[in-house]
Amino acid sequence: MVFNSRFFEYFDWSVWRLFEEALAVKPNELARVFGIVGIPLVDAKARFLRPARFNDVAHIASEVTQFKRSSFEVTHRISIAGELAVEGSEIRVWAGRDPEDPAKLKGAPIPAAVIARFRTAA
Repeated sequence: MVFNSRFFEYFDWSVWRLFEEALAVKPNELARVFGIVGIPLVDAKARFLRPARFNDVAHIASEVTQFKRSSFEVTHRISIAGELAVEGSEIRVWAGRDPEDPAKLKGAPIPAAVIARFRTAA
C-alpha cells in the first residue's frame, strides 16, 4: 500500500499546479513576480477512506475554496477507479518578510488580481 504521508506530497504538487494554471507563473518564479517569499503551509488535514496500492491510477481534484486577507484554503479529493480514496485540505499563507525582523515571515495581503484570476480559472 502507498504510505499515507505521500498524499500530502500530492496535495503540494496540486497546489503548485493550480497556481501555475491560474496565474501563468511557474512555481520557481511566483515569489519574484509577486514580491513574496512563498505560500507556506500552516495547516493540513486528510481523511483516508480507502487504501491506495502501487500501480493504482489516482485522479486528484483540487481547488482554492476560500481566500482571506493573507491566507487561503485548498481542498483536495483523490479518487481511484472512480471511488473517493482521500479527501484533504490545506491552509497556506501568502507570505512576505516581516519588516521588523527580516529573518521571519509575515502574512501579506493577497492581491485582488490574484484572487480574480482564481475566480476566472474556476
